[in-house]
Amino acid sequence: MSSIHISQKFEKILKDEIENRKFAAGANLLVLRNGREEVYAEYGYRDLENKIPFSRDTIMRLYSMSKPITSAAVMILVDRGLIDLADCLCWTMPGWSEANYLENGKRVRARYQIMIKDLMNMTSGLPYPGGEGSSAQVAEIFTDIDRRLRTDNPVTTKEFCERLGKVDLEFEPGDRFMYGTSADVLGGVIENVTGMKFGEFLKENIFDPLGMTDTGFWVPEGKRDRLAKVYRTNYAEWKVEHCPTNHLGIDYNLDREPAFQSGGAGLVSTLDDYAKFATMLQNGGELNGRRILSRSAVRYMTSPSLTDHQRRGFDWQGLNGYSYGNLMRNLVDPGQAVTMGEKGEYGWDGWLGCYFLNCPQSGLTILLGTQRTDSGTSAMARKVVNAVWTEIMG
Repeated sequence: MSSIHISQKFEKILKDEIENRKFAAGANLLVLRNGREEVYAEYGYRDLENKIPFSRDTIMRLYSMSKPITSAAVMILVDRGLIDLADCLCWTMPGWSEANYLENGKRVRARYQIMIKDLMNMTSGLPYPGGEGSSAQVAEIFTDIDRRLRTDNPVTTKEFCERLGKVDLEFEPGDRFMYGTSADVLGGVIENVTGMKFGEFLKENIFDPLGMTDTGFWVPEGKRDRLAKVYRTNYAEWKVEHCPTNHLGIDYNLDREPAFQSGGAGLVSTLDDYAKFATMLQNGGELNGRRILSRSAVRYMTSPSLTDHQRRGFDWQGLNGYSYGNLMRNLVDPGQAVTMGEKGEYGWDGWLGCYFLNCPQSGLTILLGTQRTDSGTSAMARKVVNAVWTEIMG
């Protein structure tokens, strides 16, 4: 099949999801192999109300697709001998004390402390907001972040981490996987180790060296017209509608540098920018003569890290066949997965549907961009992945 027909097939997938299934207002897709572009496709609008198309330079909120970048930042400091993954937070971070966890509603003193490795593997016991007990304690912190976002006294990354250090854990550190605020604490760890704001460290050590000029924690005025709106699907009326909401402490407007720089959810980027980061990992830590990470650090970062015991918490529907480690999924059993793939594939997605996949064996990179609430790895992403393996990889 010709490259034109292949691109048309991918555009048809995006069109069907957007027009027929009302999944989103717009989306774009970039597929690379060994750093060379194989497919770019786009469809729909980044601003539906004003009919502004979803284009290649569209800036998107990454949400949890920020996490692989945070992981790389930690590994840079491991390379430099400034971070020990076995360090306990209570030794090095202000506000962290002896760990406690809740068991049947009672506070229990933990036998072990949270290590930095637990933060990288989501085995810390630190939850996201959204439930009772510890989750409710975390929700109070995020509520305060939202309340103070646009005041003269916003919650900083440091304050967030200090307050989180007083929260009860969900379980003994290291016991099992649980998705939560671990990556946000890593941003605080990096600030504590380097004496720099987290965003400054990322800019100096990742974004500037890689030429990621549209990536950061906010959008300057001259670029704000390229920032996509966020939408949700109204199933009752079968349409998508604008959903301007803050989420996980991230200001929807993104018009100022945030005090709380979220390592788990705060970054914005374009597909082309993120492709530079993904290709750097594919190249073993280097891009265009600039080395970001050692090859050993990349191998470690992109390997599964959960024990069989810890994996019992990593039971998300749709991630059959995957393990987890260093803030990314990792395919360990392709026969159990719900999409085509190969052993060693790694990546992650975001709350608004941005999706990232690297396959080291084949040199394949897939990047999907969209801005629709509660998406994660969507049906659109799975259809795209299968089509890539069918049409490009053969």
